[in-house]
Formats: sequence, structure tokens, C-alpha cells
Amino acid sequence: MPAEWCPHQATWLSWPHNPETWPGVLADAERAMADAVAALAPHERVHINVLDDRHAEHVGALLEGRVAKGQVRFERIPTDDAWIRDYGAIVVADGDGFAALDFEYNAWGGKYPPFDQDRAVALQMADILGLRRIARPMVLEGGSIDVNGRGLAIVTEQCLLNPNRNPGMNRDAIEACLAEAFGLTGILWLGDGVAGDDTDGHVDNLARFVDTGRVVCAVAADRSDIDHAPLDANLKRLEAFRDREGRRLDVVELPQPDPVFRGDDRLPASYANFYIANSVVLMPAYGSRADDRASGILQDCFPGREIVPIDCRALIVGLGALHCLTQQIPVMVSNRIQTGNE
Repeated sequence: MPAEWCPHQATWLSWPHNPETWPGVLADAERAMADAVAALAPHERVHINVLDDRHAEHVGALLEGRVAKGQVRFERIPTDDAWIRDYGAIVVADGDGFAALDFEYNAWGGKYPPFDQDRAVALQMADILGLRRIARPMVLEGGSIDVNGRGLAIVTEQCLLNPNRNPGMNRDAIEACLAEAFGLTGILWLGDGVAGDDTDGHVDNLARFVDTGRVVCAVAADRSDIDHAPLDANLKRLEAFRDREGRRLDVVELPQPDPVFRGDDRLPASYANFYIANSVVLMPAYGSRADDRASGILQDCFPGREIVPIDCRALIVGLGALHCLTQQIPVMVSNRIQTGNE
């Protein structure tokens, strides 16, 4: 699987439309998505799944004057919800070409039925892209795995070992399936995720590769914060890791934003839910004192890309942010796959 910083031919989205996901803030969530598309479109094509022609007209009106013609393509692919990172096709190198992986999807352990339309998205993406579809019987969401493009992946025990995903598979079976699907030679297991995360600890809220040997890790400095202990434990695992050659990872601490609440509910806000695109990195912002600090850290990690903060205070009401709402389509020419963040 190419790393996310490898050249993209496109980014693929599913447009938010479910008012149950964004109660009272759907219009604000759409505006945030329009900001994200406006930032992406100058650098790569954006495919957007819409419900039908009428929905396409609605989304087009939101983007009018902000996106050049030809940079957005509407796909009439109906969805139950917008979290394409988790149910969309994952494009991987396949011999001399590319293929689309289609894992089983059960809406994070059956939490949010119905999800039959979301389960059908990966197949339709493969058809549009003209790629061979490889169906995988294992339940896996794209946000639960992060790769460095050189055979190493980061996952979490809270998610992948959760009995609501693959109750008939133990750790060894899961590792074997991941190794075969993604071409892995090593898997780094973290523990638990942040408070309020209904995905059961997706890694894209916790730790992300920013280069082949460098990873950012979410940390909570306040020891009284509910997130401090699990994030500190994950940090220690990353710092203790050695690859087969005995090399350490360069671990960069990424602060957590000030806690974000809706009523009494803690929301899973994290700067680690950024999205790496061609020439830009979309960073979730929360109106927090730590926004600027997080932006500076990511700028140091991606000196050749512009860090674009997107206000995600409405999006996080849906319990996800920018990485959850995007899926990269790599340039499908094998000799253009980069190994490092160049």
C-alpha cells in the first residue's frame, strides 16, 4: 500500500447528508467540507459521492466559484453516511499494476445500521477506476490502519482485537491477513484510543506516519485529562519500537486540542486526523489554543506542503474529521510511487 504522501491522482469523498450524524450542524459540516474541497481541487481531482442528480446540484451550488471546472467529478453512488475512509476502496500496488481492496464493513461493530449502501461503495469505486477488485473477508476500516509505504503499519488493539469486528480471528490471524493484503513485514500495535471515539480506537486519531521512519503521536499534557494515560502508553510503545534492523522510529509529539464537548459528551477531537494531499496537508482545527502549535509541528513534518487548517468544530459532532472523510487514490504508475515524504 503506498504511503499517503505518495502522488495522488485524486481524492475521493462521500458528501455529508445524514442529519442524524450531524444533529443541528449539518449545514456547517457541509461548509467545512466545501472548504476542504476548495483546498484540494487546485492540486488534484476530487470525486464526490452524491445521492442523485438533485444532490449533485446542491453540492455544486456550495462549491460554485470556489473550484475550477473539471476538478470535481460527482459520482452517483448513494451512501448511508460520509465516512469513506472506513468503507471505501483502498488502492494498492498489485504486481505491475494496481488493485482495489474491498474489506468487509459492519459500521464499527454494528453500531449504526443500516449500512448496506456504504458496503457497496468500494465495488463501485473499483468499477469507475477500472481496477481489479480484491474482496477481503476480514472486517477492517481504513481509519484503523496507517502505513509507511515500506512494509510497516500501525494499528490498535482496542479496534482490531475488538470482538465486534472479527470474533473468529486472533491476533496472529489478523496479522497474517494484513500482511498479505498490504504487503507488510511489520505491524506495530498500540493500545487504546481517545475518549468519545465510537470507532473503538482508530489509529488515525492517535499516530500517523509522516515519513518512512517518522511518526507523529497525539499526546495530552494535562495528567488529569482522561486521554493522558492511554496516549502516554501509546507514545511509550512507539518510542520502544525497533524494526527488524533494530532501527528506532523518530517520534514527534503532537498536542491534543482543548477538550471539545457537545453538551456533556466529550468529542474525539484530534489533530492526528489530518489528510496528506498533493502539495497540501488538511489539518483539523477546533478554535483551540493549540491549533497554531499543531500547525507548526505538521509544517516541520511536511516542509514541501502547505498546512491548511479547516474548522472542524461542526464535523467533529459527527465523531470524525478530515482523514475519516477522505480516501486517496494514488497515481497508478508503479515507478512513481515514492518511498519517502519528498
